Amino acid sequence: MNELSKGTATTIKLAERRVFSNSFKPLYQEGMGLVEQAAEYLDGQGRVEAKKLSRLAATLYAAESMRLTTRLMQVASWLLLQRAANSGEMTRDQVAAEKSKVRLDTASAHDEAAGWGELPKDFLDLVNRSLRLQALVRRMDEEIYGNAVIDTVPAGRRSNPVSDQITLLNTAFGRG
Repeated sequence: MNELSKGTATTIKLAERRVFSNSFKPLYQEGMGLVEQAAEYLDGQGRVEAKKLSRLAATLYAAESMRLTTRLMQVASWLLLQRAANSGEMTRDQVAAEKSKVRLDTASAHDEAAGWGELPKDFLDLVNRSLRLQALVRRMDEEIYGNAVIDTVPAGRRSNPVSDQITLLNTAFGRG
């Protein structure tokens, strides 16, 4: 049995190598670019297109817009944390502790939802691209940090997800 088949510490994790090297930059740029594109769309063309939708499709659009925004903010938080580790601003242990607040499982209604066919094509493109990016980041996260989900918040005292995101962003930018 060779070393790799034993699952020893000498096993090379490709995701870890990608995140903690110069090859992380394109992934980071893709993620942040998608955040920017989604924000521009939702604040501009998306508002115009949403007004033309039926009541059912408009409700679905509003719900899916929230999911899209949440998904992208979670991915952006993860990317910022990895960038902080990559640049030496945070240790891997600090990143691991902070990233436990990041959720990479924001689902989508998908095409089985009533009114999905009415949603604007540009909006659906953003949703699909965000889902693909989230899936990639989630796979990388699982490879680097494992599947363990640590729940550090007592059941009776759940934190505010928006506040958690602001804290993560402040930490990543050294303002916390």
